[in-house]
Amino acid sequence: MIIDTLANLGKYVALNPLFQDVVDYINNNDLASMPTGKVLIKGNELYANFTVAKGKAKAEAKLESHDVMIDIQIPFNVPESMGYTPRTDLDEQPYNAEKDITFYDGLAQQYITVHPGMFVIFFPQDAHAPCVSEASEIRKVIFKMKC
Repeated sequence: MIIDTLANLGKYVALNPLFQDVVDYINNNDLASMPTGKVLIKGNELYANFTVAKGKAKAEAKLESHDVMIDIQIPFNVPESMGYTPRTDLDEQPYNAEKDITFYDGLAQQYITVHPGMFVIFFPQDAHAPCVSEASEIRKVIFKMKC
C-alpha cells in the first residue's frame, strides 16, 4: 500500500508501466468533473471507474483484495478512510475470478484517511476496506490496472 499526494504520483511510475498512463490521464482530464461510469484507458489493462459511493461505518466496510488488478483510489469531495490488513494476516476466502475480488470478514487492522488531493495504491497483497466516512456520498475514481 502507498498513500501520498497527487503531486507525487509521478514518482511511482517505475512500479508498473501503466502508472505513466494514469499520470498522463490525470494531467489531461478534470477528474472531479467526470461523469460516473467506466472509462477504458488501455482496454481491460487499465481503466477508471468514476463513482459516487455511500459512506459507511467501519463495521459495514468489507475487506477486499484483488489478484489481477492494482487499485489507485482518489477521493474528490470528502476525506475517505480505508481499512488495511496484509493478506498474509487473513484466512483464505473464496476468490471470484470473474470480478477479481475476494471478500473477508471482520474489521481491518488499521485505517488510513485519504483526503481530496491524495491517492492510495492497493496491490494484490493489500486487503482494503474502502468508503469509511460519515459523509453520505463519496465522489471518487478508482483506476484499475493489471499487475
